[in-house]
Amino acid sequence: MAHSVSSPSSASPAVRSTGAEEPSVGALVSSAMADVSTLIRSEVELAKAEVGKSAKKAGIGAGAFGAAGVVLAFSFFFFGIALAEFLTWLGIERWISYLIVWFLLVLVAVVAALVGRGFIKKIEKPERTMETLRDLPEVMHREAPGERHRAVPEVSNGRVQLRGNDSYKV
Repeated sequence: MAHSVSSPSSASPAVRSTGAEEPSVGALVSSAMADVSTLIRSEVELAKAEVGKSAKKAGIGAGAFGAAGVVLAFSFFFFGIALAEFLTWLGIERWISYLIVWFLLVLVAVVAALVGRGFIKKIEKPERTMETLRDLPEVMHREAPGERHRAVPEVSNGRVQLRGNDSYKV
C-alpha cells in the first residue's frame, strides 16, 4: 500500500498547502512493515484453519481404516473355525483339524514377520538429520556478536555447501 499526498489537479507542485506534508521514508517503511506483518499473521491464521480441517478429516479417515482392520482381523477367527469344521466334515478328527488351522495361521504370521523384517532393513538412515544433530552442540555454543568461530553453510540455488566439498540438495 503506497502512501502519497494527493494534490488538486489545478494546483502546481510548487503551490502545495503547507499543512499536508509527505510522510518520511521512515514512516513509509514502518507502515509497510506493519502491513507485511499483518499479512503474514493473516496467512498463518488461514493456514491453521485449513490444516485443522484437513487434519480432522484425515483423523476420521484413519479411524475408519483402523476399524476396518480390526473387523478384518476378528473375521479371521471365524474363517479359521469354519475351515477347521470343514476339515472335520471331510473326516479328520476335530482336534487335528483345529491343529492344522493353527499351524496355517502360525505360518502366515511367520511369513508376515519376514516380509516386515525385510522392509525394516530397507529403511534408509536420515543422513542430513543425523549430521545436523552432530553439529547441534557446536551451534548451541553462544558466541559474542561478530566473533563467529565456525563456518556458516552457504545456500545457493537450493544447494547447501557444507564444510569441505560436501553438499546436498535441500
